[in-house]
Amino acid sequence: MTLPPDVRPAPEATPEPLAYPFWTSDGLGLPEGYGQLRDGPPVRVRLPYGDEAWLATSYEDVRAVLSDPRFSLAEAVRRDQPRIGPMPRAGGGLIALDAPHHTRLRTLLAKEFTARRMEPLRGRVREVADGLLDRIVAAGPPADLVEDLAFPLPMTLICEIVGVPEADQPGLRTWADTVCSGSVTPEVVRRHAQDFFGRMNDWVETRRRTPADDLITVLVRAADEGALTADELMGLLNEVLIGGFVTTTNQIANFFAVLLLPREAGGGGAELLTTLRERPEVIPRAVEELLRLVPLLNGLTLPRYAEEDVDLGGVLVRAGEPVVVSQAAANHDPVAFPSPDRIVLDRPGTPHISFGHGIHYCLGAHLARLELQTTLERVTARLPGLRLAVPEKELRWRSKEFFSGLRSLPVTW
Repeated sequence: MTLPPDVRPAPEATPEPLAYPFWTSDGLGLPEGYGQLRDGPPVRVRLPYGDEAWLATSYEDVRAVLSDPRFSLAEAVRRDQPRIGPMPRAGGGLIALDAPHHTRLRTLLAKEFTARRMEPLRGRVREVADGLLDRIVAAGPPADLVEDLAFPLPMTLICEIVGVPEADQPGLRTWADTVCSGSVTPEVVRRHAQDFFGRMNDWVETRRRTPADDLITVLVRAADEGALTADELMGLLNEVLIGGFVTTTNQIANFFAVLLLPREAGGGGAELLTTLRERPEVIPRAVEELLRLVPLLNGLTLPRYAEEDVDLGGVLVRAGEPVVVSQAAANHDPVAFPSPDRIVLDRPGTPHISFGHGIHYCLGAHLARLELQTTLERVTARLPGLRLAVPEKELRWRSKEFFSGLRSLPVTW
């Protein structure tokens, strides 16, 4: 039902909530469901589990929700939160807290992930990328950019920063796959959680006995000084590890899909691929535009509950009602980004919100940018003539999961 912009339906005429997320077919385009909401106010949606919610999609509304302290992430832990999987999000980490508790814990980590701390790692990121590319080149084409590069690069780096033993890295991947699938049973999640949190506890006790130059030691020291509890320590470690590689893994593959696929399949960046190879100085700008363009978080929605009545985009969100936002839709809002489906390297002004906004802005944004920039630079330099190694129809996409992306990306050069 389409209504003029200044008309609000009477309560008895309110339409049924829309099914959400708007699961899309294979590819990287923004699901069609968002286009129908582009010029309107927030709408009511129902996720597979939990309460009905308001959905904000415009750039202005999404930024407002992400930065307004009247919308609480912590409250979601106490509610039947709208969600994709059967298990609600647990507490213990930053994404389940509001200020001032969030501020206290984030302060412990923020100084470890500043641009000043991350920039000296650029050489190490390049070293890891070149090592992986050495193996790819030595083996010869074809290669899978997901398994051979996009996964091991950020995984290796975040594990080095945190202090995860190499032998335990496969277990981290198993845990990440479990919590990001959106379809595993609660029993499976609990079993894997018991195993993974047991491993984390072993790392903590090892660092308590033998400190090192890593994040676990920083957090253990803070816990021993009373700055955080044991549960908070484990929650922070879990969030940093999962967030430290899963999103970047998906985005590396997604970026190259944009560069290699034809426009009708959500790509159209062949000209950009040539530009990046010939003019590597534009790579930082390309990363920002690709971060805006690629709808990574189509299905990942962390609900926020209104703590009082709030006017949001012309609708009244009453106290106790949840709101979910689509950063992907906001990044394609033509009011903020003219011609939003085009790659524009010199796009002026408005910053994308792929890393969020407000106090929950992505802690690892500087590290992610470093990894994405370095990967684009090294792949374009070392794999000339890069192209798909299989027909487009044979690509395997993630379906109905938290993150949009490819399960594999076979390439040749």
